Amino acid sequence: MRHMLLVSAFLWTVLCGAGGVVRAEDGPVDFERDILPIFTRFGCNSGSCHGKQAGQNGFKLSLLAFDADFDFDALTKEGRGRRIFSVDPERSLLLTKPTGRNPHGGGKRLAPDGPEYRRLLAWIRGGMPRRVPGAAKLERITVNPEQEVLSPRQTRQVQVTAHYSDGTSKDVTRYAQFQSNEAAIAGVDDSGRVTAHGICGEAAIMARYMGEIAVFRPTIPLDGEVPEKFYNELPRKNFIDSLVWKKLQRLRITPSQECSDEKYLRRVYIDIIGRVPTTAEAAAFLSDSKPDRREKLVDSLLEQPEYAEHWANKWADLLRPNPYRVGIKAVLNYDAWVRRAFRQNMPYDQFVRELVTARGSTYRNGAVTLFRDRRDPGERTTIVTQLFLGIRLECARCHHHPFEVWAQEDFYSFAAYFTNVSRKGTGLSPPISGSEEVFFTTAGSSTMAHPRTGATLSAKPLFGKAPDLDGETDPREALAAWMTSKENSFFAKVMVNRVWADLMGRGLVEPVDDLRATNPPTNPELLDALAKDFQEADFDIKALVRRITASHVYALSSLPGTRNVQDTRNYSRHYRQRLRAEVMLDAIVEITGVPESFSGMPPGSRAKELWTTRIGSLFLDAFGRPDPNQDPPCERTPDTTVVQSLHLMNSKNLYAKVTDNNGRAAQLSGSKRTPQEIVQQLYLAIYSRMPDSEERIIGRGLFQKKGITRRQATEDLMWALINTPEFVFKD
Repeated sequence: MRHMLLVSAFLWTVLCGAGGVVRAEDGPVDFERDILPIFTRFGCNSGSCHGKQAGQNGFKLSLLAFDADFDFDALTKEGRGRRIFSVDPERSLLLTKPTGRNPHGGGKRLAPDGPEYRRLLAWIRGGMPRRVPGAAKLERITVNPEQEVLSPRQTRQVQVTAHYSDGTSKDVTRYAQFQSNEAAIAGVDDSGRVTAHGICGEAAIMARYMGEIAVFRPTIPLDGEVPEKFYNELPRKNFIDSLVWKKLQRLRITPSQECSDEKYLRRVYIDIIGRVPTTAEAAAFLSDSKPDRREKLVDSLLEQPEYAEHWANKWADLLRPNPYRVGIKAVLNYDAWVRRAFRQNMPYDQFVRELVTARGSTYRNGAVTLFRDRRDPGERTTIVTQLFLGIRLECARCHHHPFEVWAQEDFYSFAAYFTNVSRKGTGLSPPISGSEEVFFTTAGSSTMAHPRTGATLSAKPLFGKAPDLDGETDPREALAAWMTSKENSFFAKVMVNRVWADLMGRGLVEPVDDLRATNPPTNPELLDALAKDFQEADFDIKALVRRITASHVYALSSLPGTRNVQDTRNYSRHYRQRLRAEVMLDAIVEITGVPESFSGMPPGSRAKELWTTRIGSLFLDAFGRPDPNQDPPCERTPDTTVVQSLHLMNSKNLYAKVTDNNGRAAQLSGSKRTPQEIVQQLYLAIYSRMPDSEERIIGRGLFQKKGITRRQATEDLMWALINTPEFVFKD
């Protein structure tokens, strides 16, 4: 026995060195620092291989090595010792499968003479230690370069450096993973070599190593030169224009011309109050020659009651649950609360505070319906962080977020703010759920158990510092204070990004509620400036809308020029949007003069006033309102479909409105107006502009056809104009 111990000690010293530490070619082998990156580099722990939830062929690793303890146990303690054969390390399945000596579903991954193989072999020979004593911890990674201007088809190698707690650093480019958010602009291969393609723009090249992320941002400007004088002479109405022109100059893109008054009129009506202007409103604006007419129009629209209904309808997509799940009365009260907030122009920070800290009865406080719908702390965490911080934490519920810094500990520490929310009542009973429920906060510590480690996690914000909890005050008050603080840039940024996307056709960040380092804004300076301006205006949403619509950029034409035809994200022109379903239906009501009838709503109600998507409407369904069974937040697709085109051409309801005896077509045809005047009135009602000379000739020609009455000609023209892109799109 003594002889065997002496031999073991001798072998340990030979393999590990005098210090008793396993060594590879580049020093002591630490499982977390040196072994796990190998699995990530070769995709072994990816979501398509052993990192997926059920693992692969009985072998499971944590996704992208987020759980080192789990991975160590899976390798060393599971599989009855078959994965690692310490008596003869080279016969370990961990080595024979990835080198192709044994059948492997993932194919050959390691070269027998490569550094990764030698490192794994040294670790197994050394007894597979979990940790090297005193091993430095990874703190962050950096990329070199961080930003660079590339010409088309130019390549650039990105170098990734890991920085450790002991002040040392190491080149880990070989073991990093790379991904481009705009592969058509600049792609990247597995080695980190970036290639600029022929499309002008910017890309974000993500480098990920052991849960840490860094981003390289290449810029590929348009070929050719544009004089600096050109950009200096562009109109600047506020800081938005200056920052957009600055970005366009860097890309050598030139903006389109300013849009006409007719385009601006229809655009701003749809954007601010969700309807097209009446013929009288259009005629009054187009006849106004005052230089400040556009600014005055915006101010007047912001004061109209329809502003609140339009913007509340947008927020209903983000908040409003299925009434068959949480109850009709609860959803009706919730909708009423949201609309009241917009009618009062409630500051956005107050709006969020009242939602996040809501308490009381679902029959008396509509805001508390948020907690009736999202019944556990985890569900509340995902909706609150996504809506109000632009941080999608759902991935971190089960594992480390693959594209961000958030871990399970972050998720459940945040969720702990909601653990003290209690309720009384009979709960949910779909499909009716008609009972009242009361929500309140109980005293005590705000903690949650980590689902994997079992550790007790106290309530903690995702970053920064929140007010301390005293065990008596509602923890959500501290959470709301942290969220709405002016030091929390995420809070303001996600809201200004939402509004910017609504008004400009595309968010500075897309998706609008996914703010992260690996999904950077197209114009970071502009997003920062808008967020700061929003904060300084005390989170006044109307002031934000006024600021954006007052810019010259907002009023650009959608027609591209030779130097911005490729641009789809830098706002060198206006990006056309299909009208929102409710906006389009309300526009048809305004144009035809025939109201829509909705079940469960008073006569004369507009589509944007509907309190639930359960109210039937084939038109609204065809044009993309949310599925009533879909959980909020709901994202609408802006695409056009064949169904939409067919509906406009064949809808019995639309036909009935156009041909109604009390509608606009009947009134115009029965009036003393000339055919030319009827044509002008229809163009003004539908397009908010007068017809050009060719359109007048075509329009008058309809009235001159044999066998057609004035009314038929009027109805045909109205129907034809509604079935055009100029009506369907906001330009």
